[in-house]
Amino acid sequence: MRYVLDHKHAHITLISDKGYSRRAQKQLEKIYTLLEDYLSEDPFFAVSYEPVKPKRTAPEVAHVMADAAEKAGVGPMAAVAGTIAEYLGKYILAEGAREVVVENGGDIFLKLNSKRKIGIHAGESPFSNKLALLVKPQETPLGVCTSAGTVGHSVSLGEADAVVAVAKSTPLADAAATAIGNEVKGKNGAKKGIKKAKSIRGLSGVIIIKGRELATWGKLPEIVGADFTL
Repeated sequence: MRYVLDHKHAHITLISDKGYSRRAQKQLEKIYTLLEDYLSEDPFFAVSYEPVKPKRTAPEVAHVMADAAEKAGVGPMAAVAGTIAEYLGKYILAEGAREVVVENGGDIFLKLNSKRKIGIHAGESPFSNKLALLVKPQETPLGVCTSAGTVGHSVSLGEADAVVAVAKSTPLADAAATAIGNEVKGKNGAKKGIKKAKSIRGLSGVIIIKGRELATWGKLPEIVGADFTL
């Protein structure tokens, strides 16, 4: 079953083998409220581009974001979409689902029973919508997160058309995509991005697309043609 969850800035697509839309919606609102309440208490947490330690009284979701961001060397909000995706995915699994995909603004948590393709959009690059990751059940649970300097609303200090980061932790994949994307600029931008990727503990692999440049590093799901996508 496929359904959409909307709450404030979140527009989330959720796929599962059973219907959980009402419970998932309530869980999304709960997570949002916890995080918003904390951000009103600690506004620096929301605006820093550098790692920040949350206060001891912070909710678990803030600690998860901060931990992922520290490993990648970015501000904690760089991990927010991936963190929410993983929280919702694990909640649905705990409720009894056997398969779940949560997509939150290009950041995806997957627990699969069958293969799925995830297409890669990369703006005006000739690789855009031509490639996909073929994710197998045994590779999940898995986080696949995308950041770009030329596409979408995510904050990036770089020039990449797409940085796709893969990790067992979706919050880490989200933070890593931002951190790597920040390095992809100027001459040898992709090379700089790969160097950053290698420094992030826990990151499985990355795809970097900048114009006609394509670079990969690490252990990734199989890269295939995007004849059909998630």
